[in-house]
Amino acid sequence: EKGGEIIPKITAVDFTRRLTDALPIRFVRRCPECGTELVRSEEEAASYCPNSKGCPPQIKGRIEHFISRRAMDIDSLGEGKIGMLYDQGLIHDAADLYDLRAEQLIGLEKSYLDEESGKERKVSFREKTVEKILEGLRRSREVPFERVLFALGIRHVGETTAKKLARAYGSLTALIEASEEELQGLDE
Repeated sequence: EKGGEIIPKITAVDFTRRLTDALPIRFVRRCPECGTELVRSEEEAASYCPNSKGCPPQIKGRIEHFISRRAMDIDSLGEGKIGMLYDQGLIHDAADLYDLRAEQLIGLEKSYLDEESGKERKVSFREKTVEKILEGLRRSREVPFERVLFALGIRHVGETTAKKLARAYGSLTALIEASEEELQGLDE
């Protein structure tokens, strides 16, 4: 039945319709990438890998979120290039992007299999691309605090919450110094 306006809610299970040879579903218990045991909060449906500092897909995903249009909006970087920079050991987190130099990037190249087309593709850093990346990094230093806060990828802090926190505190230092009671006192 409907739980609220739209979301379905399971109210009962009809065991008579279950196949006699059906086996219980066993959910994944370990991260398929890094092997860390997954965690699930009581109030959440999904399990997640808590290895935020050592699980490659999480690290790359956070950097991809950081560079996204609604966050820091860094041109000429995308999933493929972030993956390549990470795999080459040039970046380990978003802050490392700001240490990149042209001479590190020009000429980097990686081939990969495009899963959609089945064709081999190449990601390479040519001079023009490197100029665009470095310019995008320079411009990103000017984005408003609310977008920086959103870009950090703090759990449960989306765009709306980031805007409210930025308006209420104005700087990262003020936000860090805020007490739990002050934060809970904010609207929403």
